[in-house]
Amino acid sequence: MSLLPQFVHVRGVTRLPTLVQLVGDESRGERPAREVVLARLLEVLFIEALRSAGTAASPGLGRGLADARLSNAIHRMHERPTESWTVAQLAREAALSRSAFFERFSRAVGVAPMEYLLSWRMALAKRMLRTEGLSVGEVVERVGYRSASTFSVAFARHVGVPPIRYARSTKSEAEIEPI
Repeated sequence: MSLLPQFVHVRGVTRLPTLVQLVGDESRGERPAREVVLARLLEVLFIEALRSAGTAASPGLGRGLADARLSNAIHRMHERPTESWTVAQLAREAALSRSAFFERFSRAVGVAPMEYLLSWRMALAKRMLRTEGLSVGEVVERVGYRSASTFSVAFARHVGVPPIRYARSTKSEAEIEPI
């Protein structure tokens, strides 16, 4: 989320008001599968807003995805987070030299490629620990780390707490019943 622009101001795009209307209609209704439909509509609305912002957007994921060459590298990182990516490999995916790729990626996305990859892996790890109930060992394998200790250090540095404490805190928060 930190790689996304804080605001996206869009004008003259006719699809967005239609999507907003659909989201409003669905949220007010009590129809079967309402939550599933809302989730998909919100995904499409989000994607359309980023598309509409295009390259004029401030640095972030939307701008990186709007660049056809960078988009290839970003998609590969998302598809294969366990890969031991290097800047050279990602540059090949983008059909750019290493230096051109690094500069273009950093300018468009707002962070260096390896920093983005770390953020992506940590976002996956947080989701796995929070919602999938996986052990730290299982998460380590699924996000591309070779050892639990290396992963734990990176996770604690990135998130601010060790992965085991993070998993416990999100479980205990989920167990608290609302009043």
